[in-house]
Amino acid sequence: MRIEMPQGACDTHMHFYDGAASAKPGTPNPGSYTVPMYRELQNKLGLERVIVVQPNAYGDDNSVTSNAIRALGRSAKGVAVVKPGVADAELNRLTKEGFCGLRIMTLHGGTLGFDVMDELMARVHPLGWHANIQLDGRELPKYEAQIKRLPGKFVIDHTGKFLDPVAVDSAEFKSLLNLVDTGRCWVKLSAPYETSKTGAPKYEDVGRLAKALVMRAPQRMLWASNWPHPSVRPKVPDDAELLELLLDWAPDEGTRNKILVDNPAVLYGF
Repeated sequence: MRIEMPQGACDTHMHFYDGAASAKPGTPNPGSYTVPMYRELQNKLGLERVIVVQPNAYGDDNSVTSNAIRALGRSAKGVAVVKPGVADAELNRLTKEGFCGLRIMTLHGGTLGFDVMDELMARVHPLGWHANIQLDGRELPKYEAQIKRLPGKFVIDHTGKFLDPVAVDSAEFKSLLNLVDTGRCWVKLSAPYETSKTGAPKYEDVGRLAKALVMRAPQRMLWASNWPHPSVRPKVPDDAELLELLLDWAPDEGTRNKILVDNPAVLYGF
């Protein structure tokens, strides 16, 4: 691998799947992707910490994610899906288990949208949770004001996930920069293969956006593997090559160390 990994490097977005668990129809369900399999990836890439994100496949049944966090131990935390009306006892239990974020996912197969975000964040923010948002970034101008009203910190997935990558000077990307400029917005530089039209290995169209974000707020950028790449199976990208994109997006080693270690430690409380 061409990239030297610092101690405490964190993967801020990945999923586990239990081949036997029942997935919601119409959601990616790639089969069985287990803790031992992910440990192999951690060893290969030099990753120590991880944020396990509840996959769309299981709706608000967080048990597969929860079991994985327990197995991984103190180096893991989670992003959950809970529905309006969830009991306080359940929220307290999830918090004790290491969950610290609520997944808002407006794209195909997502469970929670912007219609329930404010109500649910009012419930989980006092427990120290943040909103973890995935949408088609081209819709950011429409939702920017609502996202800005969120209490506390929030995260935007996958470099904004512009389903058709936009120009750096576009209104849609400026909307993401407006969120970043609040000082409460964190962005995951991840999964360029899901949206890029220029394609591997460089994903230049997404890379332009990633570089602009790193320039704007290096102290609030994050990196993620998006393993096991559920939406693009069976033709998955090379995990080491995805990590090495950081050499291009954040050429300065000190900045990369922030993205890989310091920033996630601050946001997720490691």
